[in-house]
Amino acid sequence: MPKKAKPAGTGKEEGPGPCKQLKVEVAGGPSTLNFDSPSGLFESLISPIKTETFFKEFWEQKPLLIQRDDPALATYYQSLFKLLDLKSLCSRGMYYGRDINVCRCVNGKKKVLNKDGKVHFLQLRKDFDQKRATIQFHQPQRFKDELWRIQEKLECYFGSLVGSNVYITPAGSQGLPPHYDDVEVFILQLEGEKHWRLYHPTVPLAREYSVEAEDRIGRPAHEFTLKPGDLLYFPRGTIHQADTPPGLAHSTHVTISTYQNNSWGDFLLDTISGLVFDTAKEDLAFRAGIPRQLLLVETTAVATRRLSAFLRKLADRLEGTSELLSADMKKDFVTNRLPPYCVGDGAELSTPGGACRLLLGGQLPRLDSTVRLQFKDHIVLTVGPDQDRSDETQEKMVYIYHSLKNRRETHMMGNEETESHGLRFPLSHVDALKQIWNSSAISVKDLRLTTDEEKESLVLSLWTECLIQVFSNIASFFYCFIVYFEN
Repeated sequence: MPKKAKPAGTGKEEGPGPCKQLKVEVAGGPSTLNFDSPSGLFESLISPIKTETFFKEFWEQKPLLIQRDDPALATYYQSLFKLLDLKSLCSRGMYYGRDINVCRCVNGKKKVLNKDGKVHFLQLRKDFDQKRATIQFHQPQRFKDELWRIQEKLECYFGSLVGSNVYITPAGSQGLPPHYDDVEVFILQLEGEKHWRLYHPTVPLAREYSVEAEDRIGRPAHEFTLKPGDLLYFPRGTIHQADTPPGLAHSTHVTISTYQNNSWGDFLLDTISGLVFDTAKEDLAFRAGIPRQLLLVETTAVATRRLSAFLRKLADRLEGTSELLSADMKKDFVTNRLPPYCVGDGAELSTPGGACRLLLGGQLPRLDSTVRLQFKDHIVLTVGPDQDRSDETQEKMVYIYHSLKNRRETHMMGNEETESHGLRFPLSHVDALKQIWNSSAISVKDLRLTTDEEKESLVLSLWTECLIQVFSNIASFFYCFIVYFEN
């Protein structure tokens, strides 16, 4: 682990927040990122800052600048996306608006210079060179394998969607006016240098994007220049603007963002409906009708007091609830996230049972098999009402959603249609599923289900979706032997 050097200021130090509170300088950094695990990847990304320190002192609180003097890391960052990559990408059929924006900041406002239809590289380069326009490439992880690899691991680590945009700005130019975002932001400087100015938030932890006028935001709290290999983090709501210094080469950086609509307020909205549904099934007061014409008049004091009483009942019930029903957040996350990173075209994951056959030679699970969950970071197990029924006898079901068949090409594209992938089982299967989830390996015959047919049917369904590995008796012996000695 590289040693942390004494913080030192570069650039200007203005305003109430000096750069010393923001910056860490590193004499030498990691030569590559660590992809062994999601936590390992994040630790290497913010090295030498410890993860515990980051979440205690910086996350959702204040910016962090990490400047590194590491040629190997700078070279790796430069490989993630370069200006020259645009030529080959444009040949694959990129479109203005959907894939690429061309813009420039003029008199504090964003001027969009997009053409219509398909992007042609020669025209794009002409606007870049002659109009000093910034090129914004949307969601490059759709095409750049190493960004897919990074963002897939970060989605596992945060449990939230992770998007990215690349910004390429010529010397002496600025693409965007001062603004703040509704996401947590990690900036990786890839090519050239970028001059940044950060300002104190007007809306801390903002829930929407907004442009801010120069005369409203005051002087910068932090001002500095990023070079290849450097990393900058700042919380949502942080007002910022950046330009490429004149007289230098162009700048390329990638903005990796996460935690959009992922707050406690969002989680409360997501889970409260299930809590109300369950309570209403047992509490007559929740099923009683509201007063006549309540929807036609302003809310009365009596209605407000009644709602307050209901909320207190829900709070009491929540204290004794072991599992919350997620209405949409879990499903939306798994449905829209990246598929697992793999070498090749990923066909083995998109074919039912493909990954299982690839790993296990086509072996079907049987009663005497031992099974093990795989791709656990890409699977969500949740309990919810039967979505095929809407009557009062609606029963709870166990839902398993996974991202193994998600399409990388549509990741974070918003208007692209996405399809959820997964399975559902009767609530009676929840204990057996938890056995599989919580065990390093388990024998099918030991699953807590009533009949052998149910046990075999359960694991066959999971295997068909590529969610489990299957071991024969001999293979399971050696696997358990290895697991024992590893622990």
